[in-house]
Amino acid sequence: MTVEKSGLLYESLASEIAGMIASGAMKSGDKLPSIRKLSSQRDVSLSTVIQAFRVLEDRGLIEARPQAGFYVRRPAIHWREPAITQPAATPCEVEIDELRWQILYLSQRGEGAALGCAAIDPDLFPNQTLQRILSSTARRHARMIGSYAFPPGNAQLRRQIARRSFEWGGLLRPDDLVITNGCIEALYLCLQAVTRPGDVVAIESPAYFGLLQQLESFKLKALEIPTHPVTGISLDALEMAMRTSDVKAVVVVANFSNPLGSLMPEENKRKLVELLAERDIPLIEDDIYGDFHFSDQRPRPAKAFDTTGNVLYCSSFNKVLAPGFRVGWVAPGRYYATVQNLKMISSMSTPELLQLTLAQFVESGGYDHHLRKLRRSVEGQLHKYADTILRYFPSGARLTVPQGGYVLWIEFPRGFDSVALLRRSIVEDIPFAPGVLFSASQDAYGHCMRINCGLRWSAKVEAALQRLGDLAKEQLALQQIPH
Repeated sequence: MTVEKSGLLYESLASEIAGMIASGAMKSGDKLPSIRKLSSQRDVSLSTVIQAFRVLEDRGLIEARPQAGFYVRRPAIHWREPAITQPAATPCEVEIDELRWQILYLSQRGEGAALGCAAIDPDLFPNQTLQRILSSTARRHARMIGSYAFPPGNAQLRRQIARRSFEWGGLLRPDDLVITNGCIEALYLCLQAVTRPGDVVAIESPAYFGLLQQLESFKLKALEIPTHPVTGISLDALEMAMRTSDVKAVVVVANFSNPLGSLMPEENKRKLVELLAERDIPLIEDDIYGDFHFSDQRPRPAKAFDTTGNVLYCSSFNKVLAPGFRVGWVAPGRYYATVQNLKMISSMSTPELLQLTLAQFVESGGYDHHLRKLRRSVEGQLHKYADTILRYFPSGARLTVPQGGYVLWIEFPRGFDSVALLRRSIVEDIPFAPGVLFSASQDAYGHCMRINCGLRWSAKVEAALQRLGDLAKEQLALQQIPH
């Protein structure tokens, strides 16, 4: 084959693939055939395919991913992001009324596109592998079925969690950890350890609904702090709030918060830890989404900067591996003894067979392999959701596009009634989470919504988002809000 002919071949192949991308036959996030497979399919040399891929890379149409192959590159999403939030500046009691419970149930109803509940498609988890390990573990350790796993929990699992903390500079030891029934119990134990009824707790705003439920159950007051959708909680606003209110604890999700998806810069995390240590105010950190990063490196949690034991660090396998197992953990620092005792009082144990199953899966390397695969899948899904929202939702809406996690926060013009939209969309089996669920104040985020991107992308999901966008436009027209 002459050089001239080879040159024409790779240019022709590159043009053909570029045309498929332009026509929509190949969409952003789609994987291209391997170099060897494409060489065989087109009866051309490997070097011809490599040259064609280089041309497409130079044009910004495809990208190489380490150990994963070539993918259609995602175009930059040009969308106005929401501004920093401005919640009420005074502490308030959390009272979740019957209406908001109804809204919560509505947002998680239906068998259609599960846009309401923040959950990953079950088919994206290694269910069969975990089932085999669990069966084998049950045969070899049958006595565990008839035994309690008292705190702090299975030693093998605690060793694996401690080992993984080296990735983010945590340097945790197995004896620093208490195994819990998911991250939600870890948070529950931490709040119980450091607060008393009537205390003020500073939180991000908007905040995870489950945290608001816990504040209510402990009769704590929420002090909502302005939060940026990209960089997280405002340290200036937090410092000012602590001057005027007697804050007893601070709760943050520094890595990919729910619902905003914000990621605190490392310097902000360091400053936050130092700021609270100076005032002897405990920091409760929820890092359940920390492993759900789309970059090459896992972001460090605030706990990585803790030198005094003032950070109570909570996490779990629930969001990334096995929601049905309900296994989490807490590294409560100087509150270790209190948290361990509270675990004994509240639930006594977490099933040890499940703990050991997870320990063996992590130790085998299966967890890292699964995470790489899951992150690639979910990143692709999230961008497809965002692209579709960009195409079909009202032009006046603002959207977060986070660097990790799997939720999107959408902000409509002030006055928009997202609960009214939910009541209309649920009739068509399209649930979502309206913004009122994410604040102690009932009217703080009524013009916002959260969309779950954990469901596998499909024509059904695309149609649901398109219809939801149409309904949002109709809602704006009904309320006579310009967009």
